[in-house]
Amino acid sequence: MEQQAGSLGARVSTGSAAPDIRTTSVRVPAQTRAADVERERGVASDESRSAPGARGEHTHSEQPLPHPRVESTRPVETARPVVQRASVRGQILDALRTALVAGELAPGQVYSAPVLGERFGVSATPVREAMQQLALEGAVEVVPNRGFRVVRRGTRELAELAEIRALLEVPVVLRLARTVPAARWAELRPLAEAAARAASAGCRATYAECDRAFHHAILALAGNDQLVQIADDLHRRAQWPLVGGPVPRGRADLMADAAEHLALLDALTVQDLPAVQSLVREHFADA
Repeated sequence: MEQQAGSLGARVSTGSAAPDIRTTSVRVPAQTRAADVERERGVASDESRSAPGARGEHTHSEQPLPHPRVESTRPVETARPVVQRASVRGQILDALRTALVAGELAPGQVYSAPVLGERFGVSATPVREAMQQLALEGAVEVVPNRGFRVVRRGTRELAELAEIRALLEVPVVLRLARTVPAARWAELRPLAEAAARAASAGCRATYAECDRAFHHAILALAGNDQLVQIADDLHRRAQWPLVGGPVPRGRADLMADAAEHLALLDALTVQDLPAVQSLVREHFADA
């Protein structure tokens, strides 16, 4: 079995509109093991029922990962955080997505739910459910009796994603440039500025969150929820790590990308359609 690759420094953003550029370690509250909960209820536990495609992961050759520190304002003897399972699964999913962008989940490597659960201080169930969602999105694939392998992707797939995004978004942005008043574009400037600060800090994972938030906000002005959802999915997939591709973008590349956001807002504000079309196409070409 392939070895667990290092410790995950996964981080999540706590904001919804303009992600904070500060990067903080994910702290998932300690969760009572599923078996203990079921035992208290007098019901037999069987975690594997929730993910039939990934049962029985063997973890004997994986290195144990340290538990995140759990903080509580209550006395130690009474500190028992109550967390909804769906909330835990969502936090784990966000953390795993961030780890993918940051390169902490390496393409081709196999990761088991029990070992990742140890890292986050939760049972294997919410981790397995989060990984199943990533499998549906195409980020990982199920390896029976072992866990989940991060999918290997090449530069051709990245170019194809950029082409599809351009076909979808360029006409929409041009239409918005003709109809959206300048005041609405001004409301998006804080998002572009947040992306610029993240780029200046050189944090790829945080910049990726800010970048998606900015593009999401622009497309949302079109009032087409399906378009926003599809574009967001394509955008997220374009941020996954490559195998044998170019070196991940550094601080200078991120800053140049963020500068295009600000320039695009300037062109949209004055309805400079040729500049808008040029900037959007160039932005996708550089992605």
